[in-house]
Amino acid sequence: MKIYGLKNCDTCRKALKSMEGSLMVDIRTDGMPEGLLEQAYAQFGSKLLNTRSTTWRGLSEEERGGEPLALLRAHPALMKRPLIERDGELFLGWDQNTRAALGVS
Repeated sequence: MKIYGLKNCDTCRKALKSMEGSLMVDIRTDGMPEGLLEQAYAQFGSKLLNTRSTTWRGLSEEERGGEPLALLRAHPALMKRPLIERDGELFLGWDQNTRAALGVS
């Protein structure tokens, strides 16, 4: 299982701690595998973009109006975290629904 997020994100660290044997991929330093961002956007749509983040608030109105995938590539911290990949299946966030789907309490 892979957890895509930021190494300094508390929620990503909680997810990593709860799922032994998982690999943390820091999207800011390591990037995302080709096609994964597109796959995640196709599945989650606008939920993939964290519009409550500090990064989002720092963008101009013009930048906010840009194409979501281009924004996420330019500003990885805009992605809602964590994005979890398990056997080709994707999960977004670390709420009780995600934990239940992954079998984590």
